Amino acid sequence: MGLRQHGFAQAILEVVKAHAPDYDPTTVEMRSSREGKYLSLTITIKAKSQEHLDNLYRELCDHPMVSMVL
Repeated sequence: MGLRQHGFAQAILEVVKAHAPDYDPTTVEMRSSREGKYLSLTITIKAKSQEHLDNLYRELCDHPMVSMVL
């Protein structure tokens, strides 16, 4: 989840694709907050290991456009 801003979804999808090259970006689910200030993305990947998932999680958490990762 992050502030709704130009390039947010594309930037996050680039991070995901770097960790999961086989991810199909057409499956991303996007939802705006009630006020339209935030945009949440639901992205489902097939993780190869806990380390794989942890590495993706860390990079998403460190991304300057991301407010929260669940």
